[in-house]
Amino acid sequence: MKGKEEKFVYQCIHCDFEVDDQSGVQYLCPQCSKDNAPDKPPAGALRVVYDYHALRRKIKGFKELKQNRYLDLFPVKSMESFPILRVGNTPMYRYASNENTDFPFNLFLKDDSQNPTFSYKDRASALVSAYARENGLNTIVAASTGNAGSSMAGICAAQRQKAVIMVPESAPVAKISQVLMYGATLVPVKGTYDDAFELSLKATEAFGWYNRNTGFNPLTIEGKKSAAFEIYEQMNGTIPDRIFVPVGDGVIISGVYKGFEDLLLLGLIDHMPTIVAVQSAQSANLVNNLHTNDFKAEGSTTIADSISVDIPRNFYMARNFIRKYKGIGITVDDTEILQASARLARNYGIFAEPAASAAYAGLCALHQSGKINEGSNNVVMLTGSGLKDLKSIQRLLRIPEPIDCSLDSLNRYMSDNPSSL
Repeated sequence: MKGKEEKFVYQCIHCDFEVDDQSGVQYLCPQCSKDNAPDKPPAGALRVVYDYHALRRKIKGFKELKQNRYLDLFPVKSMESFPILRVGNTPMYRYASNENTDFPFNLFLKDDSQNPTFSYKDRASALVSAYARENGLNTIVAASTGNAGSSMAGICAAQRQKAVIMVPESAPVAKISQVLMYGATLVPVKGTYDDAFELSLKATEAFGWYNRNTGFNPLTIEGKKSAAFEIYEQMNGTIPDRIFVPVGDGVIISGVYKGFEDLLLLGLIDHMPTIVAVQSAQSANLVNNLHTNDFKAEGSTTIADSISVDIPRNFYMARNFIRKYKGIGITVDDTEILQASARLARNYGIFAEPAASAAYAGLCALHQSGKINEGSNNVVMLTGSGLKDLKSIQRLLRIPEPIDCSLDSLNRYMSDNPSSL
């Protein structure tokens, strides 16, 4: 850290260049980002580093850390800057070994569809909005396949801020409908998410808007790390054996890692859980490049739109975390993702969108390969509601024809149709 009086600094994950928090809005390292190209993940991602030595003297245990809702580990001055909406503090449901499950291990489902806009992305949007509020930034722009955009739009509505949301033309109707209902300015862009992302960067430079983009704004990582604190708290101060995270840009998984790393650096935990990065086999550009030095992207065709990414914007940070803490990267087929979505709904009463269900599909795949030990604790991050993407699951459903209004017709129907799936 540069100065003891500073709460935090930004540090480049590539060259360790530091920028203190008094220097205004920061996105990427000015040195490492000079040669970034649109067909490669951007270099120069910044991570937020706190004065952990000072915090260790101040914080003697997790009780002291959570007294002010973890404010010591957020890059804002006051919790009053956050929206009044309840963001985070989402439920985590526990299913004991072989109790209401087919698994010989303990299953925990962390349901972030309970956030205000029904998505994990609210964690990042809330922090970005709070920072903007404290620094007089009134217009926030974001590129999104849907969830991040609807999240930023909803949080801005609660904070009376202006949101400009750029989406690819293929964005799901449910998600762009949310954006419009929240009163944000919706900008559909011909092309892919990456095209919308590039246009948002140009708008940021041209108009001075504050940019929320994942893998670009370092505060998105800080917002998303709050789930790690909650998992630790909800498990009564213990660390799960594994956490399954759906991965697109690599920001959510980096946030989960960052939260546990903060706890590690504060001495509150003594080891990192094994974190499993789960991608669709039809969009596996992060997992497929984990162990290579020459990044190569393939076009994404997955039905899980929220994790459909050709160029993972937070690739280098996610890869660094996975390598450093011996994480795992796996892929699952879209068919497995849809099956997982149906299984979550029918077995647990949780309707998760395909991108979220990918994490559960990853757990099932790892279990089938015999790599999850009996009695272990396994957390699945369910990051968004199935109501956000009804189109993708239509192939699972058979909408029945109406019957005559009689008990005979009902009896015949019930005999022929024990289930609608």
